[in-house]
Amino acid sequence: MDTRERLIRSTQELLRERGYVGTSPKAIQQRAEAGQGSMYHHFRGKPDLALAAIRRNAEEIRARVDEQLSAPGTAVERITAYLRQERDVLGGCRVGRLAQDPVVIAEPGLREPLDETFDWLRRRLAEVLAEGKERGELAPDLDPVDTAAALAAVVQGGYVLARAAGSAEPFHRAVNGALDLLTARTRA
Repeated sequence: MDTRERLIRSTQELLRERGYVGTSPKAIQQRAEAGQGSMYHHFRGKPDLALAAIRRNAEEIRARVDEQLSAPGTAVERITAYLRQERDVLGGCRVGRLAQDPVVIAEPGLREPLDETFDWLRRRLAEVLAEGKERGELAPDLDPVDTAAALAAVVQGGYVLARAAGSAEPFHRAVNGALDLLTARTRA
C-alpha cells in the first residue's frame, strides 16, 4: 500500500473512531506511518484528506449495498440481505456517524458525500421496492419512496440505539421490526 493509500485508510479509521475534530493530522500521520511532508505532498491539508476518506467510505458502502440489492431474488429477499448484512453495529455507520459531527455538517464540502450517499441509498431501495411492486410481490398501495426512507432510517437509527445501549440488540430488533412490517405488505 502506498503512502497516499495509507493516509486515506488511516483517516477512514480515525474518523470512525474519533470524528473529524478528534482526528488530528499528527494522529493520521502516526497511524499511516507517514511524515508530515508526505501528507502535504498528497493532500492540501486535513479537510482535503478527510474528504478523500469520507468519499472512499461512501464508495465502499454504495458498492456493498448495490451488490446486495442487485442480487437475484425478490425485493424482500434483497432488502433482507441488505438489512441483515454483517456489520460492526457498535462501531456505527462509517458515513452516518459523520452526520452527527458538527464540523462535517457545517462544511458543505465535507457534508456533500453524506448527502449523496443517503440520497443514493433511498433511491436504490425505492427502485427495488418499485420492482417488487411491479412484479406483484408487494401490495399495490405501498409507497416505494416513503418505505425506502423508513428503511434507511431504521438502519441509521438502529446504529444510534445500539451505540447508546452498548449492545447490538436494539439494532437487530429494529431490523426485525422493519422486516415484519415489510413482509406484512407482501402479496401471497
